[in-house]
Amino acid sequence: MVSQSSSFLRQLPKAELHLHLEGTVDPATLAELSRRHPTTMPVFNNRYKDVSDSGRVFTEAEARALYDYKNFVGFLLTFKAVTERLRDADDYELITYRMCEKLARENCLYAEVYVSVGVIFWRGQDFDPLFEGMERGRQRGEHDFKVKIRWIFDAVRHFGPEEGKKVVAKAIQFRDRNVIGIGIGGDESRGPASNFIEVFAEAKKHGLHLTAHAGESTGPESIWSALRDLHAERIGHGLHATDDPALVAHLAATQTPVEICISSNLKTGCCRALEDHPVRRLFDAGVKITLATDDPEMFHTTLTREYQLLRDHFHFTNEELRQVAANSFASAF
Repeated sequence: MVSQSSSFLRQLPKAELHLHLEGTVDPATLAELSRRHPTTMPVFNNRYKDVSDSGRVFTEAEARALYDYKNFVGFLLTFKAVTERLRDADDYELITYRMCEKLARENCLYAEVYVSVGVIFWRGQDFDPLFEGMERGRQRGEHDFKVKIRWIFDAVRHFGPEEGKKVVAKAIQFRDRNVIGIGIGGDESRGPASNFIEVFAEAKKHGLHLTAHAGESTGPESIWSALRDLHAERIGHGLHATDDPALVAHLAATQTPVEICISSNLKTGCCRALEDHPVRRLFDAGVKITLATDDPEMFHTTLTREYQLLRDHFHFTNEELRQVAANSFASAF
């Protein structure tokens, strides 16, 4: 029998604002993609070293074992195994359509989805036909599952601002085709937000919204920089905001949305234990938190499960859960 509380969580209308397309690929789909592309993908950008997994075909069991990593390096290898096999428009159409199906199961009505455009450029791929595949998958998914999708193009911090400019140029090119914003992810320590001031200013000039992963693996100074240097409208993760009471007060006063990803923070080791996660403290301080899965298949979670963590471990009431869900809709670009 389904409990009343579980039914409430599943039926709660949701939006998700921090979701990576590549992180929605499940082991069965990765195995399918590896059968499509059993050979190693050439990397044409020699500026960054790539260690291939030899392009071998995965069984579904082997793919599941790959997703059962033990540390952050294991997560990166899993993410690489997925992106290495996303090679043509049909691949991107497939994963986008299946993402829409999964979102519908969570009663997620709207999602703003990150696409790792910086990684696609790093691999030397032609982005435009891949985007056509994403758009076909989005159109089919919206029609079949009644979930609305918009895109955020993501640059990689440690690839540097010149690479970030290429990502923004593509976002500007496709801003009339459901691309609504840009973001930066990757290594905060090797790619400070201040490096991307011109990149974000160019995006803003062309009407794109701005978000940044910040305070995930480094301290509150990274969040301050995203706010002051980049004028980010939302903060991705913001895990270490509570290390600085003045920052928490600022986030609350300005009602800057913070995209909370509990399971992600635990699986990557950025948060050592569930009881250490600051989500309750941020909410109680008046910060406008939203809830998201980040890379749900790689972190073994769903959006409903993230809400369940709020209820079961952080003692959020149904009314508070409704408020978090409402925050996600209100904070959408």
